[in-house]
Amino acid sequence: MPTPAKALATCILVALAIGMLGALGQIVVHDIMPTFYAQTGTNETASPSGDPHAGMDHDASPPPGDGRGDLFADLAGVEKKTVKPFYQQEQFVWTLKWTHIHLFGMSMIFIFVGAITIWLDAAPALRTWLVVLPFIGVLIDILAMWLKAFVSPAFFWLHLPGGCLFVVVFAYVSLRALWEMWFRSAGHR
Repeated sequence: MPTPAKALATCILVALAIGMLGALGQIVVHDIMPTFYAQTGTNETASPSGDPHAGMDHDASPPPGDGRGDLFADLAGVEKKTVKPFYQQEQFVWTLKWTHIHLFGMSMIFIFVGAITIWLDAAPALRTWLVVLPFIGVLIDILAMWLKAFVSPAFFWLHLPGGCLFVVVFAYVSLRALWEMWFRSAGHR
């Protein structure tokens, strides 16, 4: 691989790794913490427009005031209200917005990682799995968002296998590609 191509691949991997670390922080603050710990008092995350979901990446309703998040909410005690058609509910619109953005963004990441994976010095079957598995992980992650929003907050746990698939593949491909490009001895090339 010529040096400019190595530099491009390296910059892509480093930028994506920094982005993944930022995403991990966002997941902890806006997904994991609200799932386990309720905010007390007013909703400090509401936007000036009053939309409690603006700028947030979690799909939980305001949790009960007992300090436990929506994973522990008593769903049986919720009053039944007049229900709008499914496609007009705020939760549906919000989940649709975030999942399509998530699907496009994560897919673009793994298109770049897949292009780098193709050039790895590995068996074709391994490279094929390394290209396909992150996309499966993204689909599992998207499914978790929908199931959390409309079936049960307990589907929060489905984020783990989805996220692990794409994080482990990203880490493996990144480290192996950097090693092959910059550190492997010339005799192995």
